[in-house]
Amino acid sequence: MRVFITGATGFIGSAVVRELIAGGHQVVGLARSDTGAAFLSSVGAEVYRGDLTDPDGLRGGAATADGVVHLAFQHDFADFDASAQTERRVIETLGEELAGSGRPFVVTSGTAGLPPGRVGTEDDAFVADSPAAARIPNEAAALAFAGRGVRVSAVRLSPSVHGVGDHGFVPRLIDLARERGVSAQVGDGANRWPAVHRLDAARLYRLALESAAAGTRLHGVDDEGVPFRDIAAAIGRHLDLPVTSIPAAEAGAHFGWLGDLVGRDIPASSAMTRKLLDWRPEHPGLIADLDEGHYFGKGDTQA
Repeated sequence: MRVFITGATGFIGSAVVRELIAGGHQVVGLARSDTGAAFLSSVGAEVYRGDLTDPDGLRGGAATADGVVHLAFQHDFADFDASAQTERRVIETLGEELAGSGRPFVVTSGTAGLPPGRVGTEDDAFVADSPAAARIPNEAAALAFAGRGVRVSAVRLSPSVHGVGDHGFVPRLIDLARERGVSAQVGDGANRWPAVHRLDAARLYRLALESAAAGTRLHGVDDEGVPFRDIAAAIGRHLDLPVTSIPAAEAGAHFGWLGDLVGRDIPASSAMTRKLLDWRPEHPGLIADLDEGHYFGKGDTQA
């Protein structure tokens, strides 16, 4: 299958590119920089120059593909609404190009929008008070193309997609601990975060592309719910820093843009996803991955 991928040079996307090539697919990766283009060429992918703000270019990339995987997102937390609106336009552009073709279209979403306080499932809708509320309509916009002849599916990724090269939420927590001299949790830290290794997530994208039915919601979840206090403890242990409790009212002041998410209890299941696609995560869980040391400049630093 010839597959067009946005976000092909990112932390997760680069793993998806390798997974697809290893699975016998031909990959065409969107690249906006010479560095990104060089990476794609080095792993055997075709380079397609462009970016998310070029609808004609996106249509051109999708037009000659047998399937599309959309991973790119502009993580501008200073203007998250604008980032979400850009993503909505990209989804609509790609979906319109694929309409009526029956081709697969895998989009990216997140479990952080699920109802807090209980284990979320693939059948659950998102809640309006999610920290990622601006992005919530985008999943529905994508899945609506199932009614227009597109085999579209949505992969809801865990808040922590971890592994060598991670530059997401956990590295930010580590940076904050270094800056402030403490590893912090909100309250007793009993709230739970789901997590998945990026290589397991990459395999899920391949399986979704190959066989997920139109309109399917999938959960990229291995660890169903890691207590946040375990994350804080692992960070404190590796940095030799004390672990401290932050009142919920002070979370924003301590954690900045992560404040709304750090204390949220959002465990999630992937039982349906595993059954549908025979997806079996096999890489280390979040705490085991932290204990390998690479997040702290120790141990294996190879991708």
